[in-house]
Amino acid sequence: MLPDQATELFEAHRQRLVRLAYRMLGSQAAAEDVAQEAWLRWRKADHAEIREPGAFLSRIVTRMCLDEMKSAKAKREIYVGEWLPEPLVEIEDDIVDPDDLTMTLMMALERLSPLERAAFLLHDVFGLPLNEIATTLDREAPAVRQLASRARKHVQDARPRFPVSRDEGENIAKAFFAAVNNGDISTLKSMLASNVVVQSDGGGKVLAFINPITGVDRVLRLYRSLHRKLGSDWVRMVRPVWIDGLPGYISHERSGVLQTTAFAIEDGRITNIYVTRNPDKLQHVLELVADQDGMSRRQ
Repeated sequence: MLPDQATELFEAHRQRLVRLAYRMLGSQAAAEDVAQEAWLRWRKADHAEIREPGAFLSRIVTRMCLDEMKSAKAKREIYVGEWLPEPLVEIEDDIVDPDDLTMTLMMALERLSPLERAAFLLHDVFGLPLNEIATTLDREAPAVRQLASRARKHVQDARPRFPVSRDEGENIAKAFFAAVNNGDISTLKSMLASNVVVQSDGGGKVLAFINPITGVDRVLRLYRSLHRKLGSDWVRMVRPVWIDGLPGYISHERSGVLQTTAFAIEDGRITNIYVTRNPDKLQHVLELVADQDGMSRRQ
C-alpha cells in the first residue's frame, strides 16, 4: 500500500476512532491523543498483513484506552469533587455525535468495568462482531457476549423512556437559564422533577459542589441562595448548545468562570443537571467560543 493510500484509509476511520476513544475515556483531548498514537502505529504497520484495517485500528484504540483507563482510575480516586465527562458540544445542526449515548448514559457507563464498557461500545454502538471483539479483549466470544449483556442492562436502565425533541429541549434550557438568572424560583420549581440531581465538576480548579445536590427542595434552595448572593445577571449565556446529546448552554459568570450546563429531561421536567466548570475540560469549548466571537466580529 502506498503511503498516500495508507493515510487516506486511516483518515476515513479517524472520526470513528476518536468517537470510540471518547466514549471509553470521557475526554475529547485524550481521545484525539489516542487517535494520533493509533496513526503512528498504523504508519509503521505492515499493511500487506492487515486484512481488515477498520478492525485492526479499533483493536489498537481499544487496547490503548484500556491501558489509559487503568491510570485514569487512579486519578479519579484523588479527583476533587464530582467527575463528569468532558463536554462534547454540538452547535445548531452540526451533530458531532451520531450515536445516542447522552451524558446520562455516559455516566451509566462509568459504573461499568473497563471490559464491560469496551464490549458494549464495540458491539452495541460500533457494530463489531463478537469474534472480533473477543480477539481485541483477549476473551472468548461467550464471555464477551456476557460482558456486553451486563453493560446493556445498565444503559437501558438509565435510558429515558421518552427522549426529548430538540425544540422542547432547547426551550427548556433557555427557560431554565432565564429563571435562574432572574431568581424566578416559582418557575424553576415547575421545571424540576422531584428527584432532580445537580452534579458540578470543578476538578479542584474552580469552585464547584463537592457532592451531588439531590431533590427539588435542596436544588431550589441552592439557586435561591446563588441569586441572593450574586443578584440578577450574574451569569451570561454565551449560546445554547447540545452537550453529549442533551440540551444545554455555554455560559460565563461575572467572575469570568466559563461553564457548560446540560439537562436530562423526562416527561417535560429536568431530572439531571450536569455543570462542567473544570477549565481543563473546557479547552475545546473555549476555542469554540473564541472562534464564534471572531466570526461575529468579521460579519
